[in-house]
Amino acid sequence: MSDNPLKRYFRKPAVYIKLPSGGKRYTPDVLTMPASGEIAVYPMTALDEITAKTPDALFNGEAMVSIIKSCVPDFKDPWKISSSDFDAVLIAIRSASNQSIYKIMSKCPNCEEESEFGIDLIPVLSQLKEADYEQDYPFSDLYIRFRPLIYKETNDAGISQVTINKELMDLDKNKDLPDEQKAKGLEKAVRKITEHTMRVVAGAIEYIRTPETIVKDKRLILDFLVNCDSSLYNAVRDKSIELKNATELKPVTIICPDCKHSYEQEYGLNLSNFFD
Repeated sequence: MSDNPLKRYFRKPAVYIKLPSGGKRYTPDVLTMPASGEIAVYPMTALDEITAKTPDALFNGEAMVSIIKSCVPDFKDPWKISSSDFDAVLIAIRSASNQSIYKIMSKCPNCEEESEFGIDLIPVLSQLKEADYEQDYPFSDLYIRFRPLIYKETNDAGISQVTINKELMDLDKNKDLPDEQKAKGLEKAVRKITEHTMRVVAGAIEYIRTPETIVKDKRLILDFLVNCDSSLYNAVRDKSIELKNATELKPVTIICPDCKHSYEQEYGLNLSNFFD
């Protein structure tokens, strides 16, 4: 309601961020980029906080989409946010909501004591960089241009991985299953994991340039990954993983409160409780 006399008490942007990608590759139907190049981020509402605690919505990705639409209205279609920018957007929302300290558990490799540590996410924002997706990487006489996955693709891949993991757990728990059937079930699950990985790698390829043509069709790219020799596939997969890792959160230095040992701790954003 534009005529609400209480409008001046509505939430206002609390954080402005520059996306690690610089906003490249987004079309106007996905992102309205301000002239300043900085995205306004609003604090979460009470409804957003309830959404962040809804298990089904968290699992299928709808919770994150709803929260991003509410807190970062410049993003019109959060499903298409690049994986290079996704962590930055979530960190900015949490920071705008006065929750800049993110707690993790860590076990000291020296004395094996486990303790809780708080990471200040505000400095982390400035450390997030996008990998080099602007060049073609050579593989023999092929040149491959990679791309960061979008949130819809990473979320779908995560759901598929959970389904496969559940099948493996059920297989392991079934003590009455004959060894032969268990071995066949395990072989089937491993094959599913490989096929799943290939689909993810294919999704992370924008095009493949041969001496004669450029191939962009995802079906043809997946067919290539399935039928090329393993050394070439492994090289393409590893480069895709390398680029993905370059955009992820960097390890933090932790000093054990018990033995004072200093060590590096890797961490990630757990979407199931990130806004708790």
